[in-house]
Amino acid sequence: MNTLDITTETRTLENLEEAAETLKNADSDMIREWLESLIPGFLGFALQVILAAVVYVIGSRLIRLARRFLRRWLERSEEDLGVRQFLDALLKCILYFILIVIILTLFGVTAASVVAVVGSAGLTLGLALQGSLSNFAGGVLILMLKPFKVGDYIREDTHGNEGTVEEISVFYTRLMTAEHNTIVIPNGMLANSSLTNITYSDIRRIHLEIGIAYEADLKLAKEIIRHQAEAESSRLPGEETLVFVSELGASEVKIGLRIWVKTETYWEAKWRLTENIKLALDANGIEIPYQKIDVQMKGSDKTD
Repeated sequence: MNTLDITTETRTLENLEEAAETLKNADSDMIREWLESLIPGFLGFALQVILAAVVYVIGSRLIRLARRFLRRWLERSEEDLGVRQFLDALLKCILYFILIVIILTLFGVTAASVVAVVGSAGLTLGLALQGSLSNFAGGVLILMLKPFKVGDYIREDTHGNEGTVEEISVFYTRLMTAEHNTIVIPNGMLANSSLTNITYSDIRRIHLEIGIAYEADLKLAKEIIRHQAEAESSRLPGEETLVFVSELGASEVKIGLRIWVKTETYWEAKWRLTENIKLALDANGIEIPYQKIDVQMKGSDKTD
């Protein structure tokens, strides 16, 4: 190998080393520049997240204050508890929606864009949420017409659900049964079907029917029943007590009884009065008949 070849190879190696060094430096510079270009965007996004968190915390506290102010104002105005619960839930939904829109604007989403999206999707949302909108409208009707209020005992006639009204919310009404079970009924169903408000009035009439045997002394039985009714401690003294023959059945004479009591004492009075009438009739020898089957065997004089 001559001197010229050695010199050429040396220069080639030097050129390759210089190219590698240049490429290495270029890669480092490009990566550094790329990372440096990300820093402002990352810092900006981090600041947006922090600001959104701060806005959410402050907004949540302001919403709680607004709801507290509304509840106190409604209490001072002596509004019905169901109205207070409904308006409180409605205000909560509206204010949180506004808060979400404000937070979205911090990330560059304009309020006009949100309104446009909501408006364009209104028909689709309306069809998808048709049942919910019906329940919302039903809740408004219930609060306006007031067929019942929180604390009333109602019976929904379509499905037979009944209980004490615990809460009237935006979309549903919650009942508590006598067995302490919770029933949730859509407001739309309650607004569009018949129901019975058992405790709407302050007074309620007890209706009993007592059957006695045809052989029993009818006048004595009526006197005993009237005496027990008038002795009932929950009976309203200003109201008339009715004792009458309501029906002549196949095996019994049915005596009807009507007395008025306070609504809150209805069940206790009815149970107590039923028991006292039974004991009094037994004590005076008046039979309360029950179904009997007489079986006669052919060719026998005995009857079982």
